[in-house]
Amino acid sequence: MTISRSGVVTLVAGLGLLIPASAGLGLLGLQTGMCPFPVLTTMPLFTLSAWRLDKLAIVVPVLFFFAWHRGLFGGDAKVPRRSFVLLAAATALTGIYFVVSWKWGLEYQGLEYTRVVCLANVAWIALLFLGFGLPWQRKPSFKFSLFLHWMLLHGSRGMPFHTWGNCRNNTRQRGTNRLIAT
Repeated sequence: MTISRSGVVTLVAGLGLLIPASAGLGLLGLQTGMCPFPVLTTMPLFTLSAWRLDKLAIVVPVLFFFAWHRGLFGGDAKVPRRSFVLLAAATALTGIYFVVSWKWGLEYQGLEYTRVVCLANVAWIALLFLGFGLPWQRKPSFKFSLFLHWMLLHGSRGMPFHTWGNCRNNTRQRGTNRLIAT
């Protein structure tokens, strides 16, 4: 059995999602100013923690990437319609999330952090829309399609639970601007 070059590249790209997934859940111990908990790993984290398998949540984005566009393993460069639908749904849900949770972000993290998380999501979505607009004009290459889908699923870090703290393990005391180390 031989594995094609595109299959190897797709496998490596998918496994590369382990790094941002681990960082997003704080498993790498990165000390960054902005590290919201992404929905694609946080929801499985809640579910898997009931069985003490919470660390397995980092493989969810990888499995989702492999299942989402299996054609990448065979070198298929076509961008499926479901990817456009996922981008639209993620954009709508991110917008709704920020409208609903803006008050909590301000209360627990403060204005600066909440704005940075919001602007990061807006920039990410804008880049994705730009990238997804190109396949409408011409057929994308395999590398571009792979990169676009990697960015889409990495970008599904959108809708962060920015009210729970960041990678510095600091939380705001309710109703004040003081930081409390946790």
